[in-house]
Amino acid sequence: MPSKLRVGVLFGGRSDEHEVSLISVQSILQAMDKARYEIVHIGIDKNGRWLFGEDALPRLLRGELADEDAPRWPRPEHLAGLDVLFPVLHGPYGEDGSLQGLLELADIPYVGCGVLASALAMDKVAAKMMFAAYGLPQTPWRPLLRRDWRRFPEATIAHLEASLTYPMFVKPANLGSSVGVTKAHDRDELVSGLTLASKYDRKLVVEQAVPNVREIEISILGNEDPQASIPGEIVPSNEFYDYAAKYLDGASREIIPAPLSPEQQAAIQRMALDAFRAIDGRGMARVDFLLDDVAGEIFLNEVNTIPGFTSISMYPKLWLASGLSYPQLIDRLIELALER
Repeated sequence: MPSKLRVGVLFGGRSDEHEVSLISVQSILQAMDKARYEIVHIGIDKNGRWLFGEDALPRLLRGELADEDAPRWPRPEHLAGLDVLFPVLHGPYGEDGSLQGLLELADIPYVGCGVLASALAMDKVAAKMMFAAYGLPQTPWRPLLRRDWRRFPEATIAHLEASLTYPMFVKPANLGSSVGVTKAHDRDELVSGLTLASKYDRKLVVEQAVPNVREIEISILGNEDPQASIPGEIVPSNEFYDYAAKYLDGASREIIPAPLSPEQQAAIQRMALDAFRAIDGRGMARVDFLLDDVAGEIFLNEVNTIPGFTSISMYPKLWLASGLSYPQLIDRLIELALER
């Protein structure tokens, strides 16, 4: 009998999406084929200290921190013998290329996008500039530094109101799961949104909201020849798909497949693959779109290189609807990591 693949599963992390990672990893660990894989549990607490062993996840779920003498950097023996690593870290310090660079240095195959794609997709400003270079349609937007907002608040508001129309979305440039995101309908809400977003990041992005909006998502899988799933639609329980609508109230709805014309579906799938290639994506990503349901215009919103991965998250559900089960999806992602 061939030996099992030794797969390290990495979860937790220092980012504000720590809890989202813990939700995702529980589904992944439950679905992994124990007859095929020897699973090595690796956790990172909110202070950036590393935990190893099967008690890592229970400890993090209880909100515990690692011991003071726990490493802030994995020692060679911690990663020795791994055939592949499956990162389940959402947000900065896990999804932004920093972890991927470490794994490249250690010569360890890993699931998901590489350094460049991870860094580009995490930084919304850099990603939008790359998408613009590829001619992908986006809603009007403006970048902003926290320093400028704090130094020149009146001039900043005047610039945004002159170049964009309400409502506007205010976002930290380097965060996901709608953490720190505000939909501003007027000047007071714009001020509040900029103040909130600046608590999370030194770089901000302000986007003009799309009218009559529908939120469409596509899952991408593959390396040199990526494939697009069927599209799905999110119907948020709140005015937009914020953190509460995603993870807390359980009232948002998903429509799979999304009710689109054949022409719209083909266009969105093509644009999703173009966006994936624009950042030099590998392995997986979820690509999100905004559709003006009256004008019929489609706008690329963002690319997520480590999307939510519970068994009921959109990324695996879209592949399930496209003919690939959750365990099969995990197997395929590991195969793609080793192939690359």
